[in-house]
Amino acid sequence: MALYSEKVMDHFRNPRNVGVIEDADAVGEVGNAKCGDIMKMYLKIENDIITDVKFETFGCASAIASSSMATELIKGKPVAEARELTNKAVAEALDGLPDYKMHCSVLAEEAINAALDDYFSRKNP
Repeated sequence: MALYSEKVMDHFRNPRNVGVIEDADAVGEVGNAKCGDIMKMYLKIENDIITDVKFETFGCASAIASSSMATELIKGKPVAEARELTNKAVAEALDGLPDYKMHCSVLAEEAINAALDDYFSRKNP
């Protein structure tokens, strides 16, 4: 059996939504000191809908694939729905991750939540 699913490899080789949103309504950055992965998520939000999302990730194939898939799962969704996205949903959408790489999907969930925290703090200072 291959270490990574075809979906993981596709999102690693052809990541979706890579980049920066210069005028982002929200930015969230998280990292894992143990493995060295760092994720940064940028959100553009209009009427509580995520109209655009971009990411920058420094990390392994699982980290990049998790970031890419997470952006795909929240783009076009209400912020309340994005807040409910779990790392397990990200991993399932990738057709699974090895147990020792599940922390990458956790980072994706945390990056989205950090960005949403930033959004709400800007919205209600």
